[in-house]
Amino acid sequence: MDGVIVDSNPFHKIALKQFCSKHGRHLTEEELREKIYGRRNQDWITNLFGPVEGEKLKAFADEKEALFRELYAKDVKPLEGLPSFLKRLDDLKIPRAIATSAPRGNVDFTLEKTGIGSYFHTILDDSFVSNGKPHPEVYRKAAAALNYKPQQCVVFEDSLAGVEAGKRAGCKVVGITTTHSREELTGTDLVIDNFVELDPGELISRLFRA
Repeated sequence: MDGVIVDSNPFHKIALKQFCSKHGRHLTEEELREKIYGRRNQDWITNLFGPVEGEKLKAFADEKEALFRELYAKDVKPLEGLPSFLKRLDDLKIPRAIATSAPRGNVDFTLEKTGIGSYFHTILDDSFVSNGKPHPEVYRKAAAALNYKPQQCVVFEDSLAGVEAGKRAGCKVVGITTTHSREELTGTDLVIDNFVELDPGELISRLFRA
């Protein structure tokens, strides 16, 4: 969702830096890219702060996400070309799911602000998995929820952890350059900057051709 449906990571970055500074932790660009992007709150918080459990972990996660939503509320918009792409998928009756490391509060916030919630009837947020990205669990479960094998699915990802999760699940992976460069996304099957003029039929033919 983050970095794919919306280009939200610049606002996550601001929220993360403010949150970490408040709690005595200087956050580096390397830590953002390697320890945070694409990961669940419970994973990146313990990556940075060490063992944090129970109510304190929940409080940290809630605080950071509330700050993010406050910062981003006036700027939310779908990634360029996405609404038209989703409409074409709908016309072709191609099922789709959101499989995200984000909490449900952020999912509801994003779909309400973008107005594209009607295109997604299957949503797996961070509460649906025991293992966050780069573990493939979320994409395997999303494929099963759509009644498809992972090998029949296409994952759209901006994060390196997410790309690894999609590939390990057995899916085709399209990288989106909102968070990482084309060079960093070379492990994907295709790299795009946005959804403008992306045709579902041509995409399927390209990714699944014999």
